[in-house]
Amino acid sequence: MKKLRTHCLHFLEGFLLLNLLWYIGYLAANTTVVPNPVDVYANFGRVWKDHILIHILISLKRIGIGLALSLAVGVPVGMLMAYSKGINKVLYPLVYFSYPIPKTALLPVAMLLLGMRDGSKVAIIFLIIVFQVIVAVRDSIQNIDSSLYLVTVSAGASPLQVICHITLPAILPELLTSLRISLGTAVSVLFFVEGYGTRYGMGYYIVDSWSRIDYIGMYSGIIVISIVGFLLFAVTDFLSEKLCAWK
Repeated sequence: MKKLRTHCLHFLEGFLLLNLLWYIGYLAANTTVVPNPVDVYANFGRVWKDHILIHILISLKRIGIGLALSLAVGVPVGMLMAYSKGINKVLYPLVYFSYPIPKTALLPVAMLLLGMRDGSKVAIIFLIIVFQVIVAVRDSIQNIDSSLYLVTVSAGASPLQVICHITLPAILPELLTSLRISLGTAVSVLFFVEGYGTRYGMGYYIVDSWSRIDYIGMYSGIIVISIVGFLLFAVTDFLSEKLCAWK
């Protein structure tokens, strides 16, 4: 909890500093493209009337489905790669090649295959997260001291008990760290993936305001999506503090 309070304090400090720089930029630029931050915050009443909560929930649903699929695929694949040299030899080149590819570049392909609705958006979020999960799980398992396995097996532990008491606790810290990073990336690409084939989502709200030259609404959406990203980061950090207290 103390760590969470520290992160919240850092967020508040950064938020105030950013708004100060924003206000200086507003005075220096003297253009409607950079509005007065006071006007943007005063506009938040209209943002709620525009049903921003629905946009937030739709975006969180897409991120949640993409995250669940990434864990369902990434954790088993990472474990198989760590425990089987043959599987690792086959899959590692694919993971190594695919990991750095900008996943948003595949959005046209995803839309052609899955349509322009939620399927293509979830697919891009899945691709952003799954490779980080695979790499985090595989590397964390490979770093486990082999003597831990010997002691546990010698004590009569079954393979399932080894996974539950050795493997999962070992991968959890790195897995949560990778999720913290990938969730931030997933939130940032909402602006891109939700700009097509939908009328809901935080990304759509920003793009729609931009297209209508509603810069006040656009900046309001940017602030909302930033806060949501921070909350996801804070929740992941809180889980890491609670579930990995032993570390």
